[in-house]
Amino acid sequence: MTQATSTAPRTAAPRADVRGWLSGTRFSWFAFVMIGLVILGVLVVAPTVRTFVVQQQQLAQVRQQLSAQQSRVDDLLQQVQDWQDPAYIEAQARDRLAYVLPGETAYLLKGVPRVSAAAPTGVVSDKAQQATGDWTATLLQSLLSGSR
Repeated sequence: MTQATSTAPRTAAPRADVRGWLSGTRFSWFAFVMIGLVILGVLVVAPTVRTFVVQQQQLAQVRQQLSAQQSRVDDLLQQVQDWQDPAYIEAQARDRLAYVLPGETAYLLKGVPRVSAAAPTGVVSDKAQQATGDWTATLLQSLLSGSR
C-alpha cells in the first residue's frame, strides 16, 4: 500500500494586512487638532472639578459646624433669659446653695443623697386620690395607732 501524496501546493491562511488597513484610515490635521484640544480640555478641567468637589465637602462640614454652633448659641440665650427671671434665680439659690428666706428653717441631712426639687423623682400614683372625710380625724387616728 502506498500512500498518495497530494501534489497540490498548500495555501497559507490569509493574514490581515495591517498596512492596508492603516493606509485606508486617513486622519486629517483637523482631526489631530480636535483630539489634542479635547485632551487639553480634560487636563485643564480635571483639577478644577477636583477642587470644586473638595470645596463642596468643606462647605458641608462648615455648614454642619455652623448648625451645631447655632444650637449652642440658642441654648446659651435660653440660659440668659432664664437668669433674668427672679423666680428662677430664687429656685437656683435654694437648690444649689441651700439658701432660705428669712423666717424659714433649713434642715440639712448628712449621709442622705440630695434630691433636687426641680427634677421629679418619678410617678407617685397612677390615679389621683381624693381625700374623703376629715383630715384631722385621720391624723389623730394615725397618731394613736402608731403609739401602741
